[in-house]
Amino acid sequence: MLGSMEYLDGVVERSPFPYQGPLAPEQVTGRDELRRDLAERLVDRRLTALLGPRRYGKTSLLKRVTADLEGVGPDTVWIDLYELSSMADLAAAVDRGLSAVKGPVRRTLDSVAGTLSLHLGVVGVELAKGGRSRPDPVLTVRNLLQVLVRTAERRDLVVVFDEFAGVAGVRGATGLLRTELQHHYQALGIVFAGSQPSTMRTLFTDQAEPFFAQADLLELGPLSTEAVVAAVEDGFARTGRGTGDVTSRLAAFAEGHPQRAMQLADAVWRLTPEEAVADDRTWEEALADVRSNVDSGSERLFALMPSGHQKTLRAVASGGSIYGTAADVVDLAPGTARAAVEALVGSGYLVRRDGRLVVVDPLLADWIRRRFPV
Repeated sequence: MLGSMEYLDGVVERSPFPYQGPLAPEQVTGRDELRRDLAERLVDRRLTALLGPRRYGKTSLLKRVTADLEGVGPDTVWIDLYELSSMADLAAAVDRGLSAVKGPVRRTLDSVAGTLSLHLGVVGVELAKGGRSRPDPVLTVRNLLQVLVRTAERRDLVVVFDEFAGVAGVRGATGLLRTELQHHYQALGIVFAGSQPSTMRTLFTDQAEPFFAQADLLELGPLSTEAVVAAVEDGFARTGRGTGDVTSRLAAFAEGHPQRAMQLADAVWRLTPEEAVADDRTWEEALADVRSNVDSGSERLFALMPSGHQKTLRAVASGGSIYGTAADVVDLAPGTARAAVEALVGSGYLVRRDGRLVVVDPLLADWIRRRFPV
């Protein structure tokens, strides 16, 4: 196996189905309506919070949107707030985002930073110092945000706060961000993105939170069956292959999960020679390959969960009710089920879809069904 490449006539052919990490902007498909909506919101300076499960393509989608916008005007500052644990972490994250900007905007950022005695790109090093030489993290965050908003007064900017739920773990972080940004919402296009739905909703809908009612919430749902089919058939056609009847089986299995759909498509593509058409045997072999790659991870994830979460996932994956026969089979008490559903939905492992609970990751659900057939 050659991963995402195949050798043909001595030439390396790259798979049309990348699935590891964020996609390049031009590779993002199937979200045209949402792309337009997000672009309009950023141009209109309407604060937006984009929620969605892990590996659902939030970062890739926003990279496509911001790339589209940069072609007609605004530049982008991308601030990744993943796994923060202190105000110093927040300062370092904002600094990394500002220092990653290139071109004329970076020169403006550096010029503004100089007036505040800041040197972008070295804040993390400064904060790692001990004793009196260490800057105050709170003041550093304030100054960095001032660099951002003063630059926005001179340049057309949009800001993506990725993995925004990370601020919830830092005392005073949300209040500090709101204080420094709230008077500049018309100068900046801002979107907050996060993979912990429960935390993100709390940050914007709980009256006790500084960002209460400050942004519109948009939920990133699964890809439509039509979008998955179109992406798979297009990738095969562009590389001289046919999908046969495999596409419908793949789309049904993936249940709209963007990353898993592309992972499965890549596996089928690697097993389909040029000028050939995939068939049922190709699909079965590809599915076996993907399962062999992800099963151990699914098992480790499941083993780390509390017993009530495990039982709830088993009931949902089987297609049953958490209060019905499927719950009885795993000895799942109603109170335990309610608490587990709240936690699993909040962390993005379960989602409510069309009036029922669904395991977000179809390969995790598949592993559960195979591991616990009854």
